[in-house]
Amino acid sequence: MRDMREEIDVNIIVLVKQVPDPREYVRIREDGTLDREKTRSVINPCDRCAIEAAILIKGKYGAKVTAISMGPLKAEDALREALAIGIDEAILISDRRLRGSDTLATAYVLHRAIVKIGHCDLILCGAETMDGGTAQVGPEVAEYIGIPQITYVEEFDIEGNFLEARRAVEGGFERLRTRLPALLTITSRTYKPRNTDFSGILKAMRMSVVTWSLDDLEVDVSKVGLAGSPTKIMKIERSVNKKNNRLIGGKTADEAVDALLNEIFEDGIKFGDRCGKGE
Repeated sequence: MRDMREEIDVNIIVLVKQVPDPREYVRIREDGTLDREKTRSVINPCDRCAIEAAILIKGKYGAKVTAISMGPLKAEDALREALAIGIDEAILISDRRLRGSDTLATAYVLHRAIVKIGHCDLILCGAETMDGGTAQVGPEVAEYIGIPQITYVEEFDIEGNFLEARRAVEGGFERLRTRLPALLTITSRTYKPRNTDFSGILKAMRMSVVTWSLDDLEVDVSKVGLAGSPTKIMKIERSVNKKNNRLIGGKTADEAVDALLNEIFEDGIKFGDRCGKGE
């Protein structure tokens, strides 16, 4: 991979999603969907890493970077933060008919937006979202467009019309090479998001965020929203974290360990039941 700066004509699109702030209360509607319009949101952590990766490529080779987000009008906040970091353009897809869209419907709409933009060499997005964790939208967008995809990318660089990436796999990593255009999903391991500064915030406030509706994208409305989503949420429940703290001690460390094991066995937990069966 090269280190010397070289101007290249690359158009990058970053897919950005707002997710509910894990520190805040999230209301769940009767249909099982999250009430995102009334929930304080933040940029999905992995998407922030994708933004950072795009900004680094921009600084290295002079690329143009466009951010796209799909959601309620309040998702403009995420795009303005992306602009403050260094994104060049921002597009928000917002339409009430999108409420309840699953990953497939979301990918369909995002791909229509990318088609409308036109020329694109590289699409980046987070490896997964904090609220869903399916890791499906990126690969589905690539399939809709018909371009190569590399998932769980830790680092990458561009070599002419090709891209080389290091991808995390179970037990290690692998290096892959593919032709552009391509889509990468970015992990949080290597690309650490930078903070916004005051000058960036002022610049973002003066920039415009383009808003598109479904009518602007010429989509088949039967494929979006809750009705157009093949994934149906049957039930969502809030987890209740109940902890009972017990102090277990002894005069020596051995006595404390014995007391702990006795407590565990009394509660019906046994060790070694499966180890001897080779499972």
